[in-house]
Amino acid sequence: MEVQFAVSKVSKWASRESGDTLEMIERPQGGLSMVLVDGQSSGRSAKAISNVVARKAVQLLGEGVRDGAAARAAHDYLFTYRNGKVSATLNILSVDTRSRTIVVSRNNESPVLVLTAAEGFYQLDDESRAVGVHRNTKPVITEIPIEVGTIVVAFTDGLRHAGSLSGKGRSYDPFTAFQAMVESGLREAGPICDRLLAEAMAMDDGRPRDDISVIAISVL
Repeated sequence: MEVQFAVSKVSKWASRESGDTLEMIERPQGGLSMVLVDGQSSGRSAKAISNVVARKAVQLLGEGVRDGAAARAAHDYLFTYRNGKVSATLNILSVDTRSRTIVVSRNNESPVLVLTAAEGFYQLDDESRAVGVHRNTKPVITEIPIEVGTIVVAFTDGLRHAGSLSGKGRSYDPFTAFQAMVESGLREAGPICDRLLAEAMAMDDGRPRDDISVIAISVL
């Protein structure tokens, strides 16, 4: 069994710096965690926000704090740091070798895409709030068994909004695209991230209207 991690990301067109931050940390009791944060707005100000949230989450995960507690602490920190006036979306994807599960933590309106051998394709799309604004914000936590054939994909909202501001009259549909590419034989995490990003950028005519980041875990 091999567990692959991958990321593909691009900044908003004509912006020098992406407002999205990705960090990866080894879990002290076994496994790895990917932390993806999208700061409010774009550019340097958004990067400052996403860095604050990502650093806090990664610090706690590296100390052995559980994913849900780390996400809540990151929210509390941003809420206090910016007086509840600034938001950020937060996704944590973890491979926990102790529980033998992929732990998905969402503080993001965007869904997480999942494929498992037992349940097929589905989305984690329960209502979820961004961190930093509402005092009692909590993450939505889901655990998925680590089994061959499982794929989990998370992304910032620039992916699903691609095309909406480009005069095409429609937005990119990551879930339908994900199903099509896997059914065509694509299973590795890297190519899945790359394809999703490339298709979204094509919807924006190669000039993304927002920062776009895609992360994936694939069990082969």
